[in-house]
Parts: sequence; C-alpha cells; structure tokens
Amino acid sequence: MEKKIRTDSGIEIQPLYANPVPMEEVPGSFPFTRGIHASMYRDKLWTMRQYAGFSTAEASNKRYHYLLSQGVMGLSVAFDLPTQIGYDSDHPMAEGEVGKVGVAIDSLEDMEVLFSGIDLEKVSTSMTINATAYILLALYIALAKNQGADLKKISGTIQNDILKEYAARGTFIYPPQPSMRLITDIFDYCSREVPKWNTISISGYHIREAGANAVQELAFTLANGKAYLKAAMEKGLDINVFAKRLSFFFNAHNHLFEEVAKFRAARNMWAHITKSLGATDPKAQMLRFHTQTGGSTLTAQQPHNNIVRVAVQTLAATLGGTQSLHTNGFDEAISLPTEAAARIALRTQQIIGYESGIADTVDPLGGSYYVEALTREVEAKAWELIEKIDAMGGSVAAVEQGFIQDEIARSAYRYQQEIETGEKVIVGVNKFVVEEEAHADVFRIDDSIRKLQAEKLQALRSRRNAEKAAAALAALEAAAGTSANLMPLVVEAVECYCTLGEIADTLRKVWGEYNGI
Repeated sequence: MEKKIRTDSGIEIQPLYANPVPMEEVPGSFPFTRGIHASMYRDKLWTMRQYAGFSTAEASNKRYHYLLSQGVMGLSVAFDLPTQIGYDSDHPMAEGEVGKVGVAIDSLEDMEVLFSGIDLEKVSTSMTINATAYILLALYIALAKNQGADLKKISGTIQNDILKEYAARGTFIYPPQPSMRLITDIFDYCSREVPKWNTISISGYHIREAGANAVQELAFTLANGKAYLKAAMEKGLDINVFAKRLSFFFNAHNHLFEEVAKFRAARNMWAHITKSLGATDPKAQMLRFHTQTGGSTLTAQQPHNNIVRVAVQTLAATLGGTQSLHTNGFDEAISLPTEAAARIALRTQQIIGYESGIADTVDPLGGSYYVEALTREVEAKAWELIEKIDAMGGSVAAVEQGFIQDEIARSAYRYQQEIETGEKVIVGVNKFVVEEEAHADVFRIDDSIRKLQAEKLQALRSRRNAEKAAAALAALEAAAGTSANLMPLVVEAVECYCTLGEIADTLRKVWGEYNGI
C-alpha cells in the first residue's frame, strides 16, 4: 500500500503534480493571490521587525535603541499581562506578572520613557494589544502630540483583535458587544485623525499558537475579519475608507509549502470577501499582513535547532509575500530572548532578504504544480469552515457557542497525539534526542519591578491634577452609556495622566466583565 503523506491540516500531498495551472493572475491586481504589489520585494523588502518589551519602560527603551542600531526597520511592542487586561502594576491581580512577558505601561509617563529618543514620525510601531488597545493607542497619540508630531504622518498598527482573544488566548475584559463597539470607535476615529494607522491586525497567530492547523488559522482569521467589516458597516462607516487600514497577522510554521499556500489563499479569499461586501477600491480589497515565526514550534530541547526552524519559517513568510516579519529568538522556549538571540533572529531575515535571491522575483513559487494545487485545496477547506461560521450567524455567534474553541482544541489534541506516538517527528524531542546540560544564559525578570512601578504610580497620582483626572474619567463613564465615539475622551483621560487601570475600570463599571461561555 502506497504511503500517504498529509500536511498538518490533513491535506494529502500527491507524489507528483503534473497538471499545469493557468497563471492569468497578475501580482498587484485583484484577487492579489500572487502579491499585493506588482513588483513586491524587487523595489522594497518587507519591514523587518523584532517583537520586544520586558520589565520597565526604561529597560525596553534600551532594547529598542539596540535593535534600531542593528537594522530593525520597525518596532514591535510586547506588553505584560496586567497591561493587556487593564490592571495597573500595583493592583493585587498584577502580583507576579509585572514586566514578565512584556513591558509594564501604566500611564503616559511610562509611554514617554518607552519611546524616549525615538521620533514617532520616523518609525513604524506595532503594538500587540487587544482588550486595552484603545488605551495604548490613546497613549501613543498623546505622546506623538507631545513630541509635536503630525498625527497625519504617524504610522503603525494596534492588534485590537478581540474576537481571537475569546476564541484562543483569553486576554479579554468586556463582553463581546461593547468590545466590538470599541473597535469600530477606533476605526472611525483613526480614519479622521490618524489616517496612516492600521486600526486592527486581525490575528491568526494566536489561533495557531493555541493549536489550530493552517486551514483553521486561515478560516477563523478571515471569518473574524468579515465580522469586523460588517460591524463597521452597520455603524455607517465606508468600507472603501476603513478597510484600507485593516491588516492581518499570521503565523509561519515549519511546513514550508503549506504555509506559502496559506498566505496566497488568504489574499485571494479576502479580496473576494471585501468585494462581496461592497468594496470597490483595490486598496480596500488587499490583504496586507505581518508574520511571526511560530513560537509553539520552538523547543527547549536542543534550542539551537530553533535557528533552523526560524529560517525555514522566514522563507515561508517571504515566499508567501508578507509585508512585515518578526523572527523569534532561538531561546524563547526557555526565557525571554537575550540580545544575542534577538540579533541572530534579525540576521536570519537580513540574510534571506539580501543574500538568498528570493526578493529578486515576484511570487517565486507561483506556477509550481504542487504550490498551486495546495493553494486551491487550502482555500477550499477554509471556505467550508467559513460557511459553517456564517450559518451560525458569524464569528461572534460562533465564539459564543464555543464552535471555534472546540475546533482548535480538537486540532491541538490530534497534533499532540501524533507527537507522542512518533507519527510526527520533532527533532530533539521525540527523535534524535541527546543528553543536555542546564541552559546557563537565561534572561529573567526580577519581581522587584512591581515595587518600582508601584512607587512611580504613587508619585504620579500625588503629582497630577486630581480634579482634571476625575472629571475626564467621569466624562468617559457617562459617554460609555451612549453611542458617542469614546476615543476622544480616552485621549483626554490619558493626557490628564489617568492610568490604564483607572480607564479600564471606568468601562468595567458600565459594561461589566466577560467570564467566557
């Protein structure tokens, strides 16, 4: 019996692809399967980012200056868990977590330190933040104003994708409906005030990290994107305006060809989704995306093997036509990345970008019998899942019913079973295992960070104009019960040095907290 080989999404790989596929599609034209730009990387390489943030704003600022000195083209900010879920560093719920998986940001003072010496008009900043995205965006805008920057010129991205938090990650605060209201408020506000800002990065990355396969990552991400489009249109926003500032965030795993197929299929599918909802401007039909190499693919065993994994994943992302990329440090399965690991990760992008030749032509794998067939199969399977979600009433309903969560859990279980039985080989884990000594070069964050942040908060509260801060929070609370856009009030609150926790708690009072299904 002939051996059957399948991708992680269950697509059977044929031993030979011999039927030519018509290649009428042109890069830079609808439906953008072959790339959103006619010349892709021949004119300009993707933006090389390094995701970084830890400890205090002072420590993270130092790392940002180091990365910029090494050739990083854009900053990508990681926030600690208290910041992500709307707690100040001195809140009891923040104990043990301050500065651990990202930087602690409690107020505009922290933001001023985080970007000290960095001109916001000249750098593109991506912020991986969701439930409190509206606050971090307001802090960034307030900081830009303090720098004297032209808000029409500042560029960057907030993740702001709350639906995947309910489905896969868990850093949500409010129930789905008011959370969606915050997102559409941001769309509306930025279209007028910060037109170059990407108002959402619809994220498949965390869906994949939770255990989804490539097809599920694609389907659930695009279904979420469709939900955001409909919510904004129901609010009266013009799809040809706000859809231009939507971007996506995908994962790159080790199956080189399936990942390339996924990225190509994503562009094609999104073009048809936006067109079906009324988008006529090509820029509103384009799927622009950032990629991060797969954190869940990294192993604590033989960690230097991860350098090779990241290189393969970098090839997948760039052969697939990403617009920006973060490469993981090889030591991230053990700790936060050291400076040396972050440099190797960046050099991986630079070597592939400048030395490999893949940037010399557009869609290098286009026309491959194998890749074209995989692109069609990935797309067909993803449409099947989207149709199921549409039948339920869309992504919000599918999350509330637990459908997406269950699908991800089943996929994660199957994947783990394959590793444990040896059906799927993970080098250094279930095959080619060696005895190893403990890793000495580990980057740790000390718990004393919380005390430092608490002292800064106490000083801030005693120094600021208490009456102005209280009035700003009262105005926000009153508006939360109306249909008014909340963003101008949030910007005003952060400019009065209201803290992140105070602003988040103000909306908690009105909307409550969501505890899951």
